[in-house]
Amino acid sequence: MRTLIKNGYVYRTSYENFHPMDVLCEGERIVKLAPRGGICEDGAEVIDAAGCALLPGLIDVHTHGRDGYDFNSADSEKMQIMARGYAACGVTTVMPTLASAPLDEMMASAERISSFVPTDGGADFCGVHLEGRYLAPEKRGAHALPLLAPLRAEELENEALRNAKALHISAAYELDADGSFSDKARELGATLGLGHTSATFDEARRAEIRGVSAYTHLFNAMPPLHHRDGGAVAACLMGNAYAELICDGIHIAPEMVRLAYSQKKDRLVLISDSMEATGAPDGEYSIAGNPVTVKNGKALTHDGALAGSTLTLEKAVQNLMDFCDIPLSKAIICATKAPAKEIGIFNTCGSIAVGKRADIIFADMNERNFNIRQVMLRGRFI
Repeated sequence: MRTLIKNGYVYRTSYENFHPMDVLCEGERIVKLAPRGGICEDGAEVIDAAGCALLPGLIDVHTHGRDGYDFNSADSEKMQIMARGYAACGVTTVMPTLASAPLDEMMASAERISSFVPTDGGADFCGVHLEGRYLAPEKRGAHALPLLAPLRAEELENEALRNAKALHISAAYELDADGSFSDKARELGATLGLGHTSATFDEARRAEIRGVSAYTHLFNAMPPLHHRDGGAVAACLMGNAYAELICDGIHIAPEMVRLAYSQKKDRLVLISDSMEATGAPDGEYSIAGNPVTVKNGKALTHDGALAGSTLTLEKAVQNLMDFCDIPLSKAIICATKAPAKEIGIFNTCGSIAVGKRADIIFADMNERNFNIRQVMLRGRFI
């Protein structure tokens, strides 16, 4: 089936601007882009996008769940509910993130995620993000201490990880004394994120040499920037690695978001770090082995640690625009191209381009407000 989207303003990722263009889709893929009126396709279903900005679907590479469910425990039916919940908020690609748990349970969760196939209206699950187990105990955040484990390379020798479409492993890589854990992760094709870490500046740079290419939720669960020890924060801000950011106004103050954006620009990756209460009422929940109370949308463990967020990526984009006084054409990079590049999936999503999945957000043509009208997923409206 062919679909022709006419009269929209297509976001051109390479130029960070909008341009009047038509888009031709065949099945789930984009097959042609041309200036407005430049595609005459007899027999195609025509969609008039007059007045709409056409944006790539959002990509969330760090999210533990939503709609009352968590990826550590969700079965296929619950993942279908979550997949539809993400897509309804404009997130068309998700990297399910596993928090700390016993190794056999984490591997079983990874297998369920890898075998999941979304139904119509459900976001694509692009791989597995391991955030659990391999963390610095003093920077564990909401992760229960008994669930943490040393960085042993042999634990990664598992079919569940080899079967993942894409694999991202967050860890306190300063604890990888001989580099064997990093080596094994890279052998599996994983991308590496430094997080839940007490790394010094030098240790963070050493981790980058060993393969770390991203910093997991920058500022959170790592020592603060200090004038006598820049630590992982300074290493990230001064280097070329990607910086994940929870832009909810709770985890990070707006002025620190501005600081990070001023240094990272298109290497800043907006994440939700959402937990199961996202899209669900306030109440009692859990994450990473700890009970959590959510009140007014703020998730806290019973000892007062932040326990993920109830943020949506759509709201994170708007917050970035507001906190940094930047237009949508700048902010959208941080929720599309940047996360796709971070985990190595930019060949299939993250921009509106020939050959990529037809995951397209129809939004108001307004550079100051990100207002989603409709979401096209794999060539079909949800």
